[in-house]
Amino acid sequence: MSTHFASPPVNSLVLYKIRPARVVSIGEKIEIELADGQTKRVRAKDIELLHPGPLRTLSDLTHQEGELTAAWELLEGSDTTLQDLAELAFNAFTPATAWATWQLVAEGLSFSGRPQAIQVRSREQVERERAEREAKAAAERDWQAFLERMTTARPIPEDRPRLEEVERLALGQSEHSRVLDALGYQQTPEHAQRMLVQVDYWEARHNPHPQRCRAATEDPQLAVPALPDDERVDLTHLCAYAIDDEGNQDPDDALSLDGERLWVHVADVAALVAPDSEIDREARSRGANLYLPERIINMLPAAITEQLGLGLQPVSPALSFGFCCDAAGELQDIQICRSWVRVERLSYEAVEPLLTSEPFAAIHAITRRFQARRVAHGATRLDLPEVSVRIVDQQIVICPLPRLASRALVMDAMLMAGEAVARLCLNHDIPIPFATQIPPDSGEEASDLAGMFARRRAFKPTRLTIEPAAHAGLGLPLYTRATSPLRRYSDLLVHQQLRAWLSDQKTLSAAEVMPRCAEADMASVTVRRAERFSNQHWKLLFLKEHPEWRGEGVVVGLEERKVMVLLPELALETRVRTRDEVKLNQSLRIAVNEVDVPELTASFRVVN
Repeated sequence: MSTHFASPPVNSLVLYKIRPARVVSIGEKIEIELADGQTKRVRAKDIELLHPGPLRTLSDLTHQEGELTAAWELLEGSDTTLQDLAELAFNAFTPATAWATWQLVAEGLSFSGRPQAIQVRSREQVERERAEREAKAAAERDWQAFLERMTTARPIPEDRPRLEEVERLALGQSEHSRVLDALGYQQTPEHAQRMLVQVDYWEARHNPHPQRCRAATEDPQLAVPALPDDERVDLTHLCAYAIDDEGNQDPDDALSLDGERLWVHVADVAALVAPDSEIDREARSRGANLYLPERIINMLPAAITEQLGLGLQPVSPALSFGFCCDAAGELQDIQICRSWVRVERLSYEAVEPLLTSEPFAAIHAITRRFQARRVAHGATRLDLPEVSVRIVDQQIVICPLPRLASRALVMDAMLMAGEAVARLCLNHDIPIPFATQIPPDSGEEASDLAGMFARRRAFKPTRLTIEPAAHAGLGLPLYTRATSPLRRYSDLLVHQQLRAWLSDQKTLSAAEVMPRCAEADMASVTVRRAERFSNQHWKLLFLKEHPEWRGEGVVVGLEERKVMVLLPELALETRVRTRDEVKLNQSLRIAVNEVDVPELTASFRVVN
């Protein structure tokens, strides 16, 4: 228990906080002098007597040589006072020896307590305390060495645990990092990413967005069942064409023409993925394939795509939708069957020059009739720039997607299949998720970029509902997604319902369909977000690696002091300042100004 003297003598040595002080005078308050020569007026309870003096100057508190270790060994495990300890260690109790003794007590290794009640620690306590202090000192030296390595960007393998702490913040898995604090970075995923790149823990190109968005980053590793021995219609005599982008790895739809009947064949994924199976639950939790410039992460095991992808095997099992299209673009005589098909894979570019040859000319005529009907019913035509972003041989390749008639042909054929399936399911009371979209509140059809840019903003997102309704953007009174079951869970769900109906088995109820659909839809939102951020990441890396980039920008929006510009070559939107007055759809020559990859931002300027 500490003792405070009500009136320490003038010229006595006292302890003020952790510093020595000399009492100068005593009055209502006590005036003390500190080692730097300053004086303070304090209360008696603010100081503690170490020696009654006389002490003429604090400079008299010089270094003292004594037998401190011997004193500790003699007193080990007992209690003592400051005076007794000083006399034992220094053979004298003076202001200088009192201060030297107190410094030893304050160190807290061999002794602890207050001047009038000092505890002398045992050897075991001292050794434990010394070991803890040495470990703490070693840890601090190690920490400082680590910070030095980070400052000079020279990490070593032993730094991984500390950098993993930063990585967790960079991936949005935690909110604080001691390392970022010490290095002066803000506590955000973007600054954590910046730090990891700067110290060479992450490569400059590292894409954190899939993990940051909580998307799956590996294909599911699940056992795939054998294909059941279903009765199937043999359609292998029909020429079937899977038309897609060059390099496509998951072909799940193909077209055939049988007289006036158009067949849309779709990979029969539901044959291998039963409702509520382990594969089904995993696919539902993912929602859709994740398409990144650097790779694809599938919602289904790779073995399913290898077995069912149309054209990946000599003969493929399919769910085939057949229908005719009359002169008004209306679908007639809708059929559905499990089938065998023989598929040839072609790219859009390869099909484009064949559109005047059979069977593509006839297919094109059918899809154009259907398209004309959609347009007459308000289908929106948005011809905004699109690009493909891919990593090829470590190079970032950004290619504008040309507006090919072959691409429109395939899209309309898939929309025909979607309408056909929706009508069939409605007529037979098969619960499925219908894809619906309400008309926009405002805006008119436009043929210029600025008009289409504004028109796109006016549309509400597509919704999946159990109640049938029109899809305004497609110009269809009824529609469902049914042609991408390898890539999208809602399509697989539709296939599972159709398979049950074809087999005279009980289908899922509406109350069972919508929770499944909602779970997958939420997951697919994550997937689309990861795709959007990843594409932006690689586009900005392209600009950072090509600082000399120049390109065309089209004015699509006018704002105060800035204009919204669309860069068709990159399918990138940005705001730029311009001194001159500009008009909508005016072309500007644009140069990259500054790129911040972690923040996913870039600034541009107008150049002559």
